[in-house]
Amino acid sequence: MIFPEVRDPVTGINTMGLGLRIFLVNDDDSLQRLPLVRYERLRQCDPEERLPQYAGKRARYAEVVVEFAERKPVAIWRIQYFFLTFDSQGRLDPTEQERESRLAIEGLPDYSTEEQPRGVIDARHHFARRRYKNEYRWTPKREIEEAIVDAIFGQGTS
Repeated sequence: MIFPEVRDPVTGINTMGLGLRIFLVNDDDSLQRLPLVRYERLRQCDPEERLPQYAGKRARYAEVVVEFAERKPVAIWRIQYFFLTFDSQGRLDPTEQERESRLAIEGLPDYSTEEQPRGVIDARHHFARRRYKNEYRWTPKREIEEAIVDAIFGQGTS
């Protein structure tokens, strides 16, 4: 996913653009850059796209939103850490993807106009959000965060 570039109307210079970088984190905490096109094909369950080295595994990964100026990274806007579950062929497990999506949706607040009985607070979305965080998110070690920053700014794995 690449966001549109912003060009200075006077100079025509590309002043800003945002992009997404995906890094798989191996068991030894090393990084493997996953091209966005492959990541999207995995997410869409393309039968031809697979990562055999992750077959039958649950892998950690990081989604990094990067700001670019003149095609060079200038800032990291956000890093989020998730898991991917692979089937025995190295494809993303569609059942697990659906379960994750359902839990994420359950975590959204209920904006319905239906009134709750007096004294009853509907906290289902709070519990779903907590379950989602516990099951599908992870917290990196400082060394992993530093390796991601190094990889983005061209000082490490890419």
